Amino acid sequence: MQTYGSVYIPNGSAAIQEKNKSNVQFIPPHPQANSRMEKGGYSNMEGAGGDVPADSVQYFTASLGMSQALGILSVILTIVWTCYYRGGFAWHDDVSREFNYHPLFMILGLVFFYAEAILVYRVFRNVTKLYVKILHASLHFLAIIFVIVALKAVFDSHNLAKPNPQPNLYSLHSWMGLCVVLLFGLQYVSGFVSYLFPKINVTLRQWYMPIHIFFGLTIFVGAVATALMGLTEKLLFLRASPNFLEAEGTFINILGLLLVVFAVLVVYLVTNPKYKRQPLPEEEMIQLSQE
Repeated sequence: MQTYGSVYIPNGSAAIQEKNKSNVQFIPPHPQANSRMEKGGYSNMEGAGGDVPADSVQYFTASLGMSQALGILSVILTIVWTCYYRGGFAWHDDVSREFNYHPLFMILGLVFFYAEAILVYRVFRNVTKLYVKILHASLHFLAIIFVIVALKAVFDSHNLAKPNPQPNLYSLHSWMGLCVVLLFGLQYVSGFVSYLFPKINVTLRQWYMPIHIFFGLTIFVGAVATALMGLTEKLLFLRASPNFLEAEGTFINILGLLLVVFAVLVVYLVTNPKYKRQPLPEEEMIQLSQE
């Protein structure tokens, strides 16, 4: 193989068999290749001919930044609510305060970290897909840990309540929450086996991908809806208390609105085809070799 500058030319190619090196012409990269390189982190957004409109990049950046700000703010407001209005956190020695882990960890796990996990494919578009998969699975695993602690907290707050234990799974909120958690567990296992380890046949992976994406978004929307139902249920219980403060009710309603806007932005970023991650060149070669 002969090398001219940074261009590699096979010796056996009939098209370039020249006796004099000066006759070899340098063929510049395709204009689209330059365009993709100049756009940096957003170079492989989907678009006509591989080009990315400037307004698409601006809308993506603005929407992503706003979603991150709202997600973090929602978590902060949940901490403030549980600490300032609900007395903070405890464990078995005070099950009423142990319950406070439930809303915080559910919002932190099934809403915030779950959203971060599905957004990594939009944010890290020029990172090798295997690393993005590992980050995706790791954030989901972190969400699972928070969910487990949140479930234990709410069951303890019912079972260990004094003088009499309270019933479990009596409301639509609890039924919805249980369905979301079970679907999340099944989704994690099936996704891990299909795309990370040990990986199934590439044809089956391609067939399962739309299903995986659909249920991923469905679980996220279901988690946000369940959180809103839980906030409403808690607010109704608090209003029956003589010590209820109207400011706390307003605070809970603001938190609920933030969760709605956060969910809308995340769904917009994930479903907009302009922001879809395109395979890197080496990933396309690997995919072709597996077919």
